[in-house]
Amino acid sequence: MRAYAVIENGKPLQEITLPTPEPEGTEVLLEVTHCGVCHSDIHIWEGKYDLGGGKTLSLADRGVTLPLAMGHEIVGRVVKLGPGAHGKGIVVGGQYVVFPWVGCGACPACLAEEDNYCPKMRAIGVHRHGGYATHVIAPEPRHLISCEGVEPALAATYACSGITVYSAINKVMPLPADEPIVLFGAGGLGLAAIAVLRAMGHRRIVSVDVAEAKRAAALAEGASEAVDGSGEPDAVAARILAATGGPVAAAIDLVGAGPTAKAGVAILRKGGSYVIVGLYGGELTLPLPTTVMRALVVRGSHVGNPKELRALMDLARAGRLKPIPVATEPLSHADAVLTRLRQGRIVGRVVLENSGSF
Repeated sequence: MRAYAVIENGKPLQEITLPTPEPEGTEVLLEVTHCGVCHSDIHIWEGKYDLGGGKTLSLADRGVTLPLAMGHEIVGRVVKLGPGAHGKGIVVGGQYVVFPWVGCGACPACLAEEDNYCPKMRAIGVHRHGGYATHVIAPEPRHLISCEGVEPALAATYACSGITVYSAINKVMPLPADEPIVLFGAGGLGLAAIAVLRAMGHRRIVSVDVAEAKRAAALAEGASEAVDGSGEPDAVAARILAATGGPVAAAIDLVGAGPTAKAGVAILRKGGSYVIVGLYGGELTLPLPTTVMRALVVRGSHVGNPKELRALMDLARAGRLKPIPVATEPLSHADAVLTRLRQGRIVGRVVLENSGSF
């Protein structure tokens, strides 16, 4: 198979040839048709996360090895089933979205279909080759969800941005439909979160972003208000509180930076929840007595699980989930698209399309 891979962190992706894998056991081999370019790919490409305070987390220490074909938002067509994958409802030639956040397959988390909580994750496009390639392996049939009734390029985004925001939103629900929920970031994740909230019947959605074009996109997708996120955290928090009319029950941070974290905690009412999703980097310092007295909930939300992806796809098939803006480009443009994403020049999502000719 052919792939566009990270050969050296921070350097341009290179086209390489790899052996096309033969599915073993319960594995399923797919020919990639679509693969989203996600902001998480930037961190993998860089090889590190910013932990704040001058500290970094090396992805090599988390088991990421090079060369690596990134790409975890994958839709593919089944080519071949491993001997243990027969009779599981997967059809050769069928098109499926691939759940990428796979684990060991044997621990209590994996057996409960909460693979994203597996302590030995082997995520597709992170720890093993992903969708910036002509072919990919899914470890088990349960990691494949039919694309029937959903446009494939859009379905690809649900494997990460979709289930990531769906899982995060479920961590603050239920809330009344007119209770403000604040979303930090109006990029791909932010627009996906607006779509999911609207599908759930939520009406008060406050989007915060530093870019005017992205705030406009958030309003176009159904946000009730859009707030300028530029400047010092205290000033941002004041603008949000002016828009919401007071402290809020929930803030979901799709950026995950020090300044957004500070503003996110500052705007919460007593008993409010701040959910961190984004991985931009930084740190958050909290005064312990007032955190207790305000009864705050601060938690991380890492992607989602196969059950959530199936539920999200059901919402999409039912026509309740408004499609987010998705543009497609050839797989050969992988490095160029990644560069534009790093530069903040993409509104909505870009999905790479494998025509078989790259």
